[in-house]
Amino acid sequence: MKIDMLKTTFGAFAAMALFALPVAFPATALAQTDEGDVDTSGDAEAMAEEVDRRSFPPINYDETEDLDDIWVLDLSTGERVMIRLMDEWAPDHVARIKTLTREGFYDGVIFHRVIDGFMAQGGDPTGTGQGGSQLPDLEEEFNPMPHVRGTVSMARATEEDSANSQFFIVFYPRFSLDKRYTNFGRVIENMAAVDEINRGEPPQEPTRILQASLASDNRPPPPPPAPEPVQEDITADLLNAPLEQQ
Repeated sequence: MKIDMLKTTFGAFAAMALFALPVAFPATALAQTDEGDVDTSGDAEAMAEEVDRRSFPPINYDETEDLDDIWVLDLSTGERVMIRLMDEWAPDHVARIKTLTREGFYDGVIFHRVIDGFMAQGGDPTGTGQGGSQLPDLEEEFNPMPHVRGTVSMARATEEDSANSQFFIVFYPRFSLDKRYTNFGRVIENMAAVDEINRGEPPQEPTRILQASLASDNRPPPPPPAPEPVQEDITADLLNAPLEQQ
C-alpha cells in the first residue's frame, strides 16, 4: 500500500514538473482528425511564422549607430523620444516618415487620440484624425513583427492601403494588430515620456510634437514654449483708481 501511494505521489509530481517546463513550440491546441491522427497544422503555421520573424534583423537599440534610421520626437513636455525606424520591415513607410520629417510636416502636430492602456496616435496636421499629407496613400507592408510595448505602427482607414502620415505608439502589447497594421519601428529611448502623453480623444491639453527630426540631422531640442501670460482680473477698485498725473 505504501508503495502504491508513493507511485501515485511521484506520478503527480512528475506531471506537475512536466507542465512547469517551458515549451519550445507554440502552445496551440492539437486537434484530432477523423482518422484519429493528431492535426498539427496550427503548430506548423505558428512555427513558420516564428521562423518568418527571425528572418528580419533585430532592432538596434544603440542610439549612437545608424543615425539616419533614428526618428527623434521633441515633445511639448520637454522630453525627447527616439524611435528606431526599421527599413527592413516596411521600406516604403519608413521612407514616407523620413520624407515628411525633413519637410517639417510633423512639427507642431498634436497627439490627437490617446487611449490609456492602448496607444497614442498622432501625425494629423488638422488634429481631428481625418487629415494627412498631400502625398498619395501607401500600400500596406504588413509583416510578422509583433505589436509589443513601444511599437510604432502606421494608422490607416478601413482600407488596407490607406496609410498616409498618421502613426501610433503602443503602450502595451496588442497582438490583435499584427499583420493588420504596418509595424515600422520601436521606441529605443525614453518610453517613459511616451507614457506621459496626455490622454483623450482628443485630449483637453494635447501633447504636441514641437520638432521631428532624424538623428543624423543633429538638430538640438527646440526651446520650450513660452508660458501663457497671466491676465489680472479687472475689479471695481481698478476701475475707480485715479488717473496718474502727467
